[in-house]
Amino acid sequence: MRSSILQDLTPEVNLAKSLGVGPRRTQHPIYVDLLPPCNEACPAGENIQAWLAHAQAGHDRLAWEDIVKDNPFPAIHGRACYHPCESKCNRNELDSAVSIHSVERYLGDLAIAQKWHLPFDASPTGKRILIIGAGPAGLSAAYHLHMRGHEVEIHDSNGLPGGMLQYGIPAYRLPRDIVAAEINRLQEIGIRIILNHAVSDLVEEQKAGNFDAVFVAIGAGISKHIDIPTRDTRKVMDAITLLHHFDEEEIPRIGRKMVVLGGGNTAIDAARTLKRLGADDTIIVYRRDAAHMSALPFEVKEAVSEGVRFAWMRGVAEVFADHVKVEKMQTDEHGNIIGTGEFEDIPSDALVLAIGQDCASGFLEKVPQIQRSPHGNIHIDRQFMTGVDGIFSGGDATDGQHSVTAATGMGKKAAAYMDAWLRKTKYEAYKKHPVVSFDMLRLPVYSPAVSLEEKELQGSERLVSFDEVISTLTPSEALHEAKRCLSCGNCFECDSCYAACPETAISKHAETPTYQVNLNLCTGCAVCVDHCPSHAMEMMQDLVQSDC
Repeated sequence: MRSSILQDLTPEVNLAKSLGVGPRRTQHPIYVDLLPPCNEACPAGENIQAWLAHAQAGHDRLAWEDIVKDNPFPAIHGRACYHPCESKCNRNELDSAVSIHSVERYLGDLAIAQKWHLPFDASPTGKRILIIGAGPAGLSAAYHLHMRGHEVEIHDSNGLPGGMLQYGIPAYRLPRDIVAAEINRLQEIGIRIILNHAVSDLVEEQKAGNFDAVFVAIGAGISKHIDIPTRDTRKVMDAITLLHHFDEEEIPRIGRKMVVLGGGNTAIDAARTLKRLGADDTIIVYRRDAAHMSALPFEVKEAVSEGVRFAWMRGVAEVFADHVKVEKMQTDEHGNIIGTGEFEDIPSDALVLAIGQDCASGFLEKVPQIQRSPHGNIHIDRQFMTGVDGIFSGGDATDGQHSVTAATGMGKKAAAYMDAWLRKTKYEAYKKHPVVSFDMLRLPVYSPAVSLEEKELQGSERLVSFDEVISTLTPSEALHEAKRCLSCGNCFECDSCYAACPETAISKHAETPTYQVNLNLCTGCAVCVDHCPSHAMEMMQDLVQSDC
């Protein structure tokens, strides 16, 4: 957040600029739709500005329905998404970004509380789709395929659906009743999920179920391993197993002093989970410095506030019964991390590995046409198709981003390509509008309210349970936050153009809440454009000069 609110929003006067007025008009205003940076940054492809507009008007149900056109999991994403939309928000240049994820979470929770149902009226196509994996990508693809009228069946090897939503993200960030509620909503509209069903032969599975197409969305749920000398293998566990077992209430036995090896969000989640399981001291060992961690800064901040410590520029060399030997690292002249030959001991009862994840795609060996990387990732083309016609893939199994929102977005895109293939047509993604930047706005009209601070449990309260750390906004808080949206690049009917026009050339009709320019009255002075706060108007050259 900026230390002070930007005060002077007066645009610079350019005396060299032609006003375009005179005995003959040479230009006239047009209304344009530009792409807000929040929309452009959303991996799930949400029309954020559109649903925020409904929310700020108090139409929460319409806002939620706009979200679920693109993403069926607003309550989940309002918690689990790392909200890149807010990093791109133009409001950052004024005071602070609109807290988009908080409003999305509020709407998602409201939908659960009021038992809103997904709108569904697609005509059946008669096509059957098999989806392997009930994680974010698989669930998203299933939803969007079902909304296009296809019959969808998901097979998953776990006892509960959700993939990393269920087994990878700790409950203090993503409560399991929220996961269950939003997944149950998919089942209510007819998506079938078969659990405890591991697919061992993809071709036979497709043939037995008479499926017309397959989407492989198995995620990346296997922890990477490295060879570390250890005197007792029981002293080493991987983070994915730790989080998975805990969610199945098979809580592993841990010691009072724990070391986590890794620098990503999984390492942070593991360390914070260990603190809640009773570890007195948890240290994250990372071979680089804080600036090079892949974990997001606010996750690191949360961990520090809960007492997690960090040992930077250290690598684990050997594991003993009561301590871990680490080597001090340094950066050479080429920027590579190398050992120094200096060692130190960190007291520890066990080591948790959080050094990345691989894809469990071994069952695809029976289909040699499907190419895979050494780490198991599945190769696909631009249409999400594997080397076998009709077998598609997406999510962490293909790109390794390990992001809930990215996987959800990939499932949505894959569904569009699969639908086109099933209909023997070609899907063409629509061309995006240009992105509107802050310097394109003219903001004498905007709400100066600073973003609300999210309510969080304090450190001492956090560690006694796995209760959610951050609270949902109240209705008045959500309304306050939604109203902070600047509607970048799109008209929000502020009437500034209507009021500014000196020739009354702009009209507005109640039955159609849009503006029209009467070119018989317009002189091309551009005053309306200069008064549009959101850059929803631009001047266009007249093809034929008109008398004024």
